[in-house]
Amino acid sequence: MYIEELAIIIVIVGGIFLYRNYKGQNVGKYVFDQVQTAYNKFAPYSFQVVREKTKALGQEYTPRQYAIQATVMGVFAGVVSYLYFYNLIISVVYVIAAISFIPYLSYLRCKKVYSEFLFEQIQVYTSNTIMEFATTQSFVKALEGVANSGILEDPVLSDVRQMINMSYDNGTIDEALDYMSKLYPYYIVKNMHQLFLQITKEGAQNSADSLENMQLDIDMLVESVYRDRIDRTSFYKQFLTFGLALYLLVLLVQLLLGNSSYLLLLKDWYVVLLLHGVIIVNTYFLVSGIKYYHEDVGAE
Repeated sequence: MYIEELAIIIVIVGGIFLYRNYKGQNVGKYVFDQVQTAYNKFAPYSFQVVREKTKALGQEYTPRQYAIQATVMGVFAGVVSYLYFYNLIISVVYVIAAISFIPYLSYLRCKKVYSEFLFEQIQVYTSNTIMEFATTQSFVKALEGVANSGILEDPVLSDVRQMINMSYDNGTIDEALDYMSKLYPYYIVKNMHQLFLQITKEGAQNSADSLENMQLDIDMLVESVYRDRIDRTSFYKQFLTFGLALYLLVLLVQLLLGNSSYLLLLKDWYVVLLLHGVIIVNTYFLVSGIKYYHEDVGAE
Protein backbone atom coordinates (compact mmCIF):
# COMPACT_ATOMS: atom_id res chain seq x y z
CA MET A 1 0.00 0.00 0.00
CA TYR A 2 3.04 2.28 0.37
CA ILE A 3 3.13 3.06 -3.36
CA GLU A 4 -0.59 3.82 -3.44
CA GLU A 5 -0.30 6.19 -0.48
CA LEU A 6 2.68 7.89 -2.15
CA ALA A 7 0.61 8.41 -5.32
CA ILE A 8 -2.20 10.04 -3.33
CA ILE A 9 0.31 12.36 -1.61
CA ILE A 10 1.79 13.36 -5.00
CA VAL A 11 -1.67 14.23 -6.35
CA ILE A 12 -2.47 16.30 -3.26
CA VAL A 13 0.87 18.13 -3.38
CA GLY A 14 0.34 18.85 -7.08
CA GLY A 15 -3.08 20.34 -6.35
CA ILE A 16 -1.66 22.51 -3.56
CA PHE A 17 1.15 23.67 -5.87
CA LEU A 18 -1.31 24.72 -8.54
CA TYR A 19 -3.50 26.54 -6.04
CA ARG A 20 -0.62 28.42 -4.39
CA ASN A 21 0.89 29.48 -7.70
CA TYR A 22 -2.36 30.39 -9.44
CA LYS A 23 -4.63 31.53 -6.58
CA GLY A 24 -6.35 34.66 -7.85
CA GLN A 25 -6.95 32.74 -11.09
CA ASN A 26 -9.37 29.93 -11.75
CA VAL A 27 -7.17 26.83 -11.40
CA GLY A 28 -9.55 24.72 -13.49
CA LYS A 29 -9.56 27.32 -16.25
CA TYR A 30 -5.75 27.50 -16.12
CA VAL A 31 -5.43 23.73 -16.54
CA PHE A 32 -8.01 23.75 -19.33
CA ASP A 33 -6.21 26.58 -21.15
CA GLN A 34 -2.88 24.77 -20.92
CA VAL A 35 -4.37 21.53 -22.26
CA GLN A 36 -6.18 23.41 -25.02
CA THR A 37 -2.99 25.27 -26.04
CA ALA A 38 -1.02 22.04 -26.18
CA TYR A 39 -3.72 20.21 -28.14
CA ASN A 40 -4.27 23.03 -30.63
CA LYS A 41 -0.56 22.94 -31.39
CA PHE A 42 -0.77 19.34 -32.55
CA ALA A 43 -4.43 19.11 -33.54
CA PRO A 44 -5.15 18.14 -37.15
CA TYR A 45 -6.24 20.94 -39.48
CA SER A 46 -9.64 19.29 -39.93
CA PHE A 47 -10.30 19.57 -36.18
CA GLN A 48 -9.36 23.25 -36.12
CA VAL A 49 -11.73 23.96 -39.01
CA VAL A 50 -14.75 22.17 -37.55
CA ARG A 51 -14.08 23.59 -34.09
CA GLU A 52 -13.98 27.16 -35.37
CA LYS A 53 -17.29 26.63 -37.17
CA THR A 54 -18.76 25.06 -34.04
CA LYS A 55 -17.71 28.15 -32.09
CA ALA A 56 -19.24 30.42 -34.74
CA LEU A 57 -22.52 28.50 -34.47
CA GLY A 58 -22.46 28.92 -30.69
CA GLN A 59 -22.35 25.18 -30.02
CA GLU A 60 -18.83 24.79 -28.65
CA TYR A 61 -18.52 23.69 -25.01
CA THR A 62 -17.46 26.25 -22.42
CA PRO A 63 -14.46 25.56 -20.13
CA ARG A 64 -16.95 24.78 -17.35
CA GLN A 65 -18.73 22.18 -19.52
CA TYR A 66 -15.41 20.57 -20.44
CA ALA A 67 -14.43 20.53 -16.75
CA ILE A 68 -17.71 18.80 -15.86
CA GLN A 69 -17.19 16.27 -18.66
CA ALA A 70 -13.64 15.56 -17.44
CA THR A 71 -14.85 15.19 -13.85
CA VAL A 72 -17.67 12.81 -14.75
CA MET A 73 -15.45 10.65 -16.98
CA GLY A 74 -12.61 10.66 -14.46
CA VAL A 75 -14.85 9.70 -11.53
CA PHE A 76 -16.57 6.95 -13.53
CA ALA A 77 -13.22 5.55 -14.72
CA GLY A 78 -11.80 5.71 -11.21
CA VAL A 79 -14.76 3.98 -9.56
CA VAL A 80 -15.06 1.27 -12.22
CA SER A 81 -11.33 0.50 -12.36
CA TYR A 82 -11.12 0.33 -8.56
CA LEU A 83 -14.04 -2.10 -8.47
CA TYR A 84 -12.13 -4.24 -10.98
CA PHE A 85 -8.65 -4.19 -9.40
CA TYR A 86 -8.87 -2.59 -5.93
CA ASN A 87 -5.66 -0.78 -6.76
CA LEU A 88 -5.34 3.02 -6.58
CA ILE A 89 -2.36 3.16 -8.95
CA ILE A 90 -4.26 1.33 -11.68
CA SER A 91 -7.30 3.53 -11.03
CA VAL A 92 -5.21 6.70 -11.49
CA VAL A 93 -3.90 5.35 -14.81
CA TYR A 94 -7.44 4.65 -16.02
CA VAL A 95 -8.62 8.08 -14.87
CA ILE A 96 -5.85 9.75 -16.90
CA ALA A 97 -6.65 7.53 -19.90
CA ALA A 98 -10.36 8.40 -19.70
CA ILE A 99 -9.72 12.15 -19.49
CA SER A 100 -7.27 11.94 -22.42
CA PHE A 101 -10.20 10.83 -24.61
CA ILE A 102 -11.92 14.21 -24.19
CA PRO A 103 -10.15 15.94 -27.14
CA TYR A 104 -11.15 13.05 -29.42
CA LEU A 105 -14.75 13.16 -28.22
CA SER A 106 -14.70 16.93 -28.77
CA TYR A 107 -13.49 16.35 -32.32
CA LEU A 108 -16.32 13.90 -33.00
CA ARG A 109 -18.92 16.28 -31.56
CA CYS A 110 -17.59 19.20 -33.62
CA LYS A 111 -17.65 17.01 -36.75
CA LYS A 112 -21.29 16.20 -36.05
CA VAL A 113 -22.20 19.88 -35.67
CA TYR A 114 -20.23 20.76 -38.81
CA SER A 115 -21.82 17.90 -40.78
CA GLU A 116 -25.32 19.02 -39.81
CA PHE A 117 -24.46 22.60 -40.75
CA LEU A 118 -23.12 21.53 -44.16
CA PHE A 119 -26.19 19.46 -44.93
CA GLU A 120 -28.49 22.38 -44.10
CA GLN A 121 -26.41 24.63 -46.35
CA ILE A 122 -26.54 22.09 -49.18
CA GLN A 123 -30.29 21.86 -48.75
CA VAL A 124 -30.52 25.65 -49.09
CA TYR A 125 -28.14 25.64 -52.07
CA THR A 126 -30.06 23.02 -54.05
CA SER A 127 -33.58 24.25 -53.25
CA ASN A 128 -32.87 27.90 -53.97
CA THR A 129 -30.83 27.18 -57.10
CA ILE A 130 -33.82 25.30 -58.52
CA MET A 131 -36.18 28.17 -57.68
CA GLU A 132 -33.79 30.74 -59.16
CA PHE A 133 -33.36 28.67 -62.32
CA ALA A 134 -37.13 28.42 -62.78
CA THR A 135 -37.10 32.22 -63.05
CA THR A 136 -33.84 32.93 -64.90
CA GLN A 137 -33.58 29.77 -67.05
CA SER A 138 -29.80 30.12 -66.62
CA PHE A 139 -27.73 28.02 -64.24
CA VAL A 140 -25.03 30.67 -63.78
CA LYS A 141 -27.62 33.41 -63.17
CA ALA A 142 -29.33 31.09 -60.69
CA LEU A 143 -26.03 30.61 -58.86
CA GLU A 144 -25.47 34.36 -58.77
CA GLY A 145 -28.93 34.88 -57.34
CA VAL A 146 -28.32 32.32 -54.58
CA ALA A 147 -24.84 33.69 -53.81
CA ASN A 148 -26.12 37.27 -53.53
CA SER A 149 -29.22 36.41 -51.51
CA GLY A 150 -27.34 36.23 -48.19
CA ILE A 151 -28.77 32.84 -47.25
CA LEU A 152 -25.52 30.88 -47.76
CA GLU A 153 -22.51 30.86 -45.46
CA ASP A 154 -18.92 29.76 -45.93
CA PRO A 155 -17.58 27.34 -46.98
CA VAL A 156 -20.54 26.65 -49.32
CA LEU A 157 -20.87 30.33 -50.28
CA SER A 158 -17.21 30.56 -51.33
CA ASP A 159 -17.53 27.36 -53.35
CA VAL A 160 -20.64 28.65 -55.15
CA ARG A 161 -18.75 31.83 -56.07
CA GLN A 162 -15.91 29.63 -57.32
CA MET A 163 -18.42 27.77 -59.51
CA ILE A 164 -19.58 31.08 -60.99
CA ASN A 165 -16.01 32.13 -61.78
CA MET A 166 -15.22 28.75 -63.34
CA SER A 167 -18.34 28.91 -65.51
CA TYR A 168 -17.43 32.34 -66.88
CA ASP A 169 -13.77 31.42 -67.37
CA ASN A 170 -14.56 28.16 -69.22
CA GLY A 171 -17.71 29.26 -71.04
CA THR A 172 -19.39 26.05 -69.83
CA ILE A 173 -20.82 24.73 -66.56
CA ASP A 174 -19.34 21.23 -66.86
CA GLU A 175 -16.19 21.83 -64.81
CA ALA A 176 -18.05 23.88 -62.23
CA LEU A 177 -20.61 21.12 -61.69
CA ASP A 178 -17.89 18.49 -61.41
CA TYR A 179 -16.03 20.69 -58.90
CA MET A 180 -19.05 21.06 -56.61
CA SER A 181 -20.15 17.42 -56.93
CA LYS A 182 -16.74 16.17 -55.80
CA LEU A 183 -16.55 18.69 -52.99
CA TYR A 184 -20.01 17.83 -51.64
CA PRO A 185 -20.78 14.21 -52.65
CA TYR A 186 -24.43 14.33 -51.63
CA TYR A 187 -27.09 12.52 -53.59
CA ILE A 188 -29.17 15.67 -54.05
CA VAL A 189 -26.19 17.66 -55.34
CA LYS A 190 -25.21 15.02 -57.87
CA ASN A 191 -28.76 14.58 -59.18
CA MET A 192 -29.43 18.32 -59.41
CA HIS A 193 -26.21 18.89 -61.32
CA GLN A 194 -27.00 16.08 -63.74
CA LEU A 195 -30.43 17.62 -64.32
CA PHE A 196 -29.01 21.08 -65.00
CA LEU A 197 -26.36 19.61 -67.30
CA GLN A 198 -29.06 17.79 -69.27
CA ILE A 199 -31.25 20.90 -69.50
CA THR A 200 -28.29 23.02 -70.58
CA LYS A 201 -27.22 20.55 -73.25
CA GLU A 202 -30.69 19.77 -74.61
CA GLY A 203 -32.38 23.13 -74.06
CA ALA A 204 -34.62 24.49 -71.34
CA GLN A 205 -37.98 23.61 -72.94
CA ASN A 206 -40.41 21.68 -70.75
CA SER A 207 -37.98 21.67 -67.81
CA ALA A 208 -40.58 22.80 -65.25
CA ASP A 209 -41.79 19.27 -64.49
CA SER A 210 -38.24 17.97 -64.06
CA LEU A 211 -37.38 20.83 -61.71
CA GLU A 212 -40.54 20.27 -59.70
CA ASN A 213 -39.78 16.57 -59.36
CA MET A 214 -36.24 17.41 -58.33
CA GLN A 215 -37.55 19.72 -55.63
CA LEU A 216 -39.87 16.98 -54.37
CA ASP A 217 -36.93 14.57 -54.21
CA ILE A 218 -34.99 17.08 -52.14
CA ASP A 219 -37.90 17.58 -49.75
CA MET A 220 -38.34 13.82 -49.30
CA LEU A 221 -34.63 13.32 -48.72
CA VAL A 222 -34.45 16.11 -46.15
CA GLU A 223 -37.43 14.63 -44.32
CA SER A 224 -35.80 11.18 -44.23
CA VAL A 225 -32.49 12.62 -43.00
CA TYR A 226 -34.13 14.47 -40.11
CA ARG A 227 -36.17 11.39 -39.23
CA ASP A 228 -32.95 9.36 -39.23
CA ARG A 229 -31.38 11.87 -36.83
CA ILE A 230 -34.24 11.39 -34.37
CA ASP A 231 -34.01 7.59 -34.61
CA ARG A 232 -30.22 7.69 -34.31
CA THR A 233 -30.37 9.89 -31.20
CA SER A 234 -32.86 7.55 -29.54
CA PHE A 235 -30.70 4.51 -30.35
CA TYR A 236 -27.57 6.33 -29.16
CA LYS A 237 -29.02 6.94 -25.70
CA GLN A 238 -29.92 3.25 -25.37
CA PHE A 239 -26.47 2.26 -26.67
CA LEU A 240 -24.67 4.44 -24.10
CA THR A 241 -26.77 3.01 -21.29
CA PHE A 242 -25.98 -0.54 -22.40
CA GLY A 243 -22.29 0.20 -23.02
CA LEU A 244 -21.76 1.78 -19.61
CA ALA A 245 -23.69 -1.01 -17.90
CA LEU A 246 -21.24 -3.57 -19.35
CA TYR A 247 -18.49 -2.11 -17.18
CA LEU A 248 -20.52 -2.89 -14.06
CA LEU A 249 -20.80 -6.62 -14.77
CA VAL A 250 -17.84 -7.04 -12.44
CA LEU A 251 -20.23 -6.25 -9.59
CA LEU A 252 -22.32 -9.25 -10.61
CA VAL A 253 -19.21 -11.43 -10.62
CA GLN A 254 -18.27 -10.25 -7.13
CA LEU A 255 -21.82 -10.82 -5.93
CA LEU A 256 -21.75 -14.40 -7.21
CA LEU A 257 -18.24 -15.23 -5.97
CA GLY A 258 -18.12 -13.10 -2.87
CA ASN A 259 -15.74 -10.20 -2.33
CA SER A 260 -13.10 -12.23 -0.50
CA SER A 261 -12.98 -14.88 -3.25
CA TYR A 262 -12.72 -12.16 -5.89
CA LEU A 263 -9.78 -10.55 -4.08
CA LEU A 264 -8.02 -13.91 -4.05
CA LEU A 265 -8.50 -14.20 -7.82
CA LEU A 266 -6.81 -10.81 -8.28
CA LYS A 267 -3.56 -12.34 -7.00
CA ASP A 268 -3.30 -14.32 -10.25
CA TRP A 269 -1.66 -12.28 -13.02
CA TYR A 270 -3.72 -13.87 -15.80
CA VAL A 271 -6.96 -12.88 -14.05
CA VAL A 272 -5.76 -9.27 -13.84
CA LEU A 273 -4.75 -9.41 -17.51
CA LEU A 274 -8.18 -10.77 -18.42
CA LEU A 275 -9.90 -7.94 -16.53
CA HIS A 276 -7.78 -5.37 -18.36
CA GLY A 277 -8.87 -7.04 -21.60
CA VAL A 278 -12.53 -6.77 -20.59
CA ILE A 279 -12.18 -3.04 -19.94
CA ILE A 280 -10.30 -2.45 -23.21
CA VAL A 281 -12.83 -4.41 -25.28
CA ASN A 282 -15.76 -2.63 -23.62
CA THR A 283 -14.10 0.73 -24.23
CA TYR A 284 -13.44 -0.10 -27.89
CA PHE A 285 -17.08 -1.13 -28.30
CA LEU A 286 -18.29 2.09 -26.65
CA VAL A 287 -15.96 4.43 -28.56
CA SER A 288 -16.81 2.75 -31.88
CA GLY A 289 -20.51 3.35 -31.24
CA ILE A 290 -19.89 6.98 -30.30
CA LYS A 291 -17.82 7.45 -33.45
CA TYR A 292 -20.56 5.95 -35.63
CA TYR A 293 -23.21 8.21 -34.08
CA HIS A 294 -21.21 11.38 -34.72
CA GLU A 295 -20.03 10.59 -38.26
CA ASP A 296 -21.82 11.14 -41.59
CA VAL A 297 -24.67 13.08 -40.03
CA GLY A 298 -26.80 14.45 -42.83
CA ALA A 299 -25.33 12.11 -45.40
CA GLU A 300 -27.73 9.99 -47.41
